[in-house]
Amino acid sequence: MIYHRYNLIIRVGMVIIILLLISMILIMNNGGILEVFLTTKELPIYSVERNDKKISISFDAAWGDEFTNDILDTLDKYNVKSTFFLVGFWVDKYPHRVEEIHKRGHEIGNHSSTHPNMSQLSREQIIEELKVTEDKIISITNEKPILFRPPFGDYDDLLIKTAQELGYYTIQWDIDSLDWKELGVEPVIDKVVKNVTDGSIVLFHNNAKYIREYLPIIIERLQEKGYEIVPISELIYKDNFEMDNRGRQIYLK
Repeated sequence: MIYHRYNLIIRVGMVIIILLLISMILIMNNGGILEVFLTTKELPIYSVERNDKKISISFDAAWGDEFTNDILDTLDKYNVKSTFFLVGFWVDKYPHRVEEIHKRGHEIGNHSSTHPNMSQLSREQIIEELKVTEDKIISITNEKPILFRPPFGDYDDLLIKTAQELGYYTIQWDIDSLDWKELGVEPVIDKVVKNVTDGSIVLFHNNAKYIREYLPIIIERLQEKGYEIVPISELIYKDNFEMDNRGRQIYLK
């Protein structure tokens, strides 16, 4: 009996000591440990929960301009408006193309200034990457971009929070066309058409090989399936939403 009481006293004492230690650490850390448990990882928008068969196709432009005009002509032919994410040095090299993209009614997003791995940058460097390209786009279109796509899809919490402070929604994709692998026409068509769902965001590159061949076919097949292709800013929710763990944006009713 005495033995059991002794064990109980020891256990209670250990619990009290542990609670006191945790309290002291929290006080010294100004709540730091608590913040670790409460912090949630920031996610960019990969796709959007919708039930109206709206999707978006997007084009990243960093190197080359050989096929951009063909892309614009194809989009016009099928009455599609899209989103182009432009890197600062591409804007410098092809300002007339930036103007043409805007003139034809397409959306222009920010894709950084120098195409770096953004997760390796400080807050000040992130701001510079975004602001430099933003200013260049505004000087041509008189419109501030509100969408940002990280180069290589590389991001961290700091990047998303900083972009948000600057008025940007950070955008990824849930369908990678893999056009950059230059595997041919059919692999790109299959990759996109077979995997698209309501609220999908598709990634293409403006200077990808074969894009003149596969883009018209993909658009035709998506439209045959009843999908309406809209710019990303028309697809996403601007407020009153939450993100699931896949980066899918969900509207809060």
